[in-house]
Amino acid sequence: MVRRIDAFYSYKTKYISEHGAEIVIPADIDARTQQRIQQIAVQAYQALDCAGLARVDVFLCADGRIVINEVNTLPGFTRISMYPKLWQASGLDYRSLITRLIELALERHADDQLLRSAVQLP
Repeated sequence: MVRRIDAFYSYKTKYISEHGAEIVIPADIDARTQQRIQQIAVQAYQALDCAGLARVDVFLCADGRIVINEVNTLPGFTRISMYPKLWQASGLDYRSLITRLIELALERHADDQLLRSAVQLP
């Protein structure tokens, strides 16, 4: 969860200002809302046929609506980036995350190899 201090979550707020926003991991929301957000994120990931890593960003509106902001298929991946921090909070450390992503890539590659076909030309 990003709690913004500035009026707008700008480039300056996100990357430069030390006090422009507060990152809260895990998000300070009730379990039911967290589950709904996770379900929506999984549905978006699957609908877009994502593979490996992606981060689904949402807005939680004051009336409880959940709105997808973006699906980021190349999120920041440094040790201080939000993506690995989110996984760390769920129990998957940085090294294990990298290992799992490599495993997923190898599985996807193996599956892709099975889809190939040959055409014989006359």
